Order: sequence, then C-alpha cells, then structure tokens
Amino acid sequence: MARRTVNASNAAAVGPYSHATWAGDLLFCSGQTPLDPGTGRLVDGNVAEQTHQCFDNLFQVLGAAGLGSDDVVSVNVYLTDMSDFAHMNEIYRTCFSLPYPARTTIGCASLPLGARIEIGLVAKRS
Repeated sequence: MARRTVNASNAAAVGPYSHATWAGDLLFCSGQTPLDPGTGRLVDGNVAEQTHQCFDNLFQVLGAAGLGSDDVVSVNVYLTDMSDFAHMNEIYRTCFSLPYPARTTIGCASLPLGARIEIGLVAKRS
C-alpha cells in the first residue's frame, strides 16, 4: 500500500518526514514546532506565542487535507518546562470548541532547534 501523505506549503519541516499521513479516514499529523514557515526559524517569545505558531502550522496541514480543528480527535503536547502548562492551556482552549479533543501533555528534556513546545495531532475525516 502506498502512503498517502499531506504536505502544506505554508508549514515548515525540519527533517525527512511528511506533515501528515492518511490511514483510512484518520490523518496522523507530525509534530509541529513553532517554526515560522516564512523564515524557517523558531518564533521568538514565550510559550504562548510558540503554542500559537504550532497550531497555526498544524491547522495549515489540516487545511491542506481538507480538514479543520473540529475534525481533531487527539492531541499530543510536548513541553520542555511543565511550568509552561497553564500558558499553553490558555492558548489551547482557544484553538478548539467543545467538546475538546482527547489530549496528552508530556514533559520532555529538549525539542528540535531549542523549541519550548511541540504539538502533534490526529484528525478524522467525517
């Protein structure tokens, strides 16, 4: 079976991977760090600004697949500092409507390019 992938021209990648891969009606989106697709560099600023950029990138990928935030069923958040949880959560809340997708938040030692946050998700085509 050939992989069916999605790549958004306005989202960046820092390695040899696709932005997303279809498996049936499920779209598995690769984790997005807060890269500005115009510059290819990390967004300067606090975790709230970096969270916004991660979701901007992810929603560009969803859009390229014909999906939106209401199609998201699961989100994985990786933080290098769990004291950033509340700030991330404030932004996260604005990105989805009720009922919210399932979510896992994991503290980790480091992320690519020194990012404070990385977010990946799974969405389902209706």
